[in-house]
Amino acid sequence: MISTPIRVVVADDHPIVREGLRAVLSALADFELVGTAASGTEAVSVVAAVQPDVVVMDLHMPDVDGVQATRHILAAQPDVAVLVLTMYDDDEMILAALKAGARGYLLKGASHNDIARALRAVAGGEAVFGRGIADHILARLTGHMTPTRLFPQLSTRELEILELLAQGSGNQDIARCLYLSPKTVRNHIANILAKLQVPDRAQAIATAREAGLGSDRTR
Repeated sequence: MISTPIRVVVADDHPIVREGLRAVLSALADFELVGTAASGTEAVSVVAAVQPDVVVMDLHMPDVDGVQATRHILAAQPDVAVLVLTMYDDDEMILAALKAGARGYLLKGASHNDIARALRAVAGGEAVFGRGIADHILARLTGHMTPTRLFPQLSTRELEILELLAQGSGNQDIARCLYLSPKTVRNHIANILAKLQVPDRAQAIATAREAGLGSDRTR
């Protein structure tokens, strides 16, 4: 039976992500952050010590990765729900995490509301997949290709950043939203300009808006 509040452990090697999730959870009465971990090995140890309801698990971490850590955790405590929160959206990583026992899979950049909803869902025994992840799973299971997306030359992360640029977000806002450093955001934007073959940020935004991105931006 899931406790009230829902007890959560966050496992991610980036301090900015851990602190961001700490802030999200502290603002919600039905959650309690009971531990954090900066590596897969530490995640296994912390979960064993505090016995949470849910673990928010990054996949790329030092020593033991998130897939292995999920497998170790669930072998010892099968009632713990693991929600993957990662930047990786390739089929192999998704399927590996699900085979290890993860109940949910979200991409970093998911809204705070989406994360909270996913945590509640997996704590209650449901399976949750973020935007685009279900398409990967269905395509893999059925053998059907997913529909062509806008700007296929961009990675999922670059497309997320382009969407935010089209909405009028600045670099600092994008960094906070996606739990990235400003330097990483700048690097992604440079890659976006090169791949779209546009000279500057303003032209990238114009191109994105012409394609329909940023339609919910405020005026």
